[in-house]
Amino acid sequence: MEGVLALARPWHTLAREQTGDGRLELRRRGEGDFLITLDGRVLMTSRAQRSETALAEIALARLSPRSAPRILLGGLGMGFTLRAALDALPPAARVCIAELHQCVVDWCRAPLAALTGSAVSDPRVRVEIRDVTRLIVDGAGYDAILLDLFVGPRGPAGADPLWGDAALVRTRLALAEGGVFGVWSEAPDAAFEKRLRRAGFSVEQARPGRGGLRHVVYTAIREPGTRDGRPRGQGLRRRSSAR
Repeated sequence: MEGVLALARPWHTLAREQTGDGRLELRRRGEGDFLITLDGRVLMTSRAQRSETALAEIALARLSPRSAPRILLGGLGMGFTLRAALDALPPAARVCIAELHQCVVDWCRAPLAALTGSAVSDPRVRVEIRDVTRLIVDGAGYDAILLDLFVGPRGPAGADPLWGDAALVRTRLALAEGGVFGVWSEAPDAAFEKRLRRAGFSVEQARPGRGGLRHVVYTAIREPGTRDGRPRGQGLRRRSSAR
């Protein structure tokens, strides 16, 4: 009965920010029920975050033990993926968060902080107000790259800067050998899986939880003994001179 009453309460807007992507709003009802919307569309809610948490849990479970792993997290959201990552990582780990909007970081440091035990203020964390694409292009040697972005990959990618063929090869090369690429997706995407494999990743798919809306977590591994997005010894095929 208490849950039904909570759902009947109206949402109150705590903060809003006009961005290049549209108007972001943080809303709350009751004590710990929060919602972030973009132009009225629900981006995330504190009541439904199992797949965001699972993204870090599943991906980092596939990472071999390392004393000081370097993690790149694209998209902060309410901080649930970050919280799960920090809980799975050793004290010497370093986590870089790429977030486009400063207001989201501010919300995670203030009204949303109690949801994650102030994860964004953990000393292992560094926040960059930048497009995660640039950090992938400019970086190297990440032990894991986790992307928790809007709806994730879907539909034809073409030359998409995150989900296209060339982008996935760049992501692979930004990982250390044995590194993990974890992706949250709103729905399964067979074309994305094929592109991951073409880029040289081994790929696993999981759908956390049971019943209700079930998102997808993709885990892709840069296997040891590879270079330039292809297994060693698997160069480009020579064209035959025969007609």
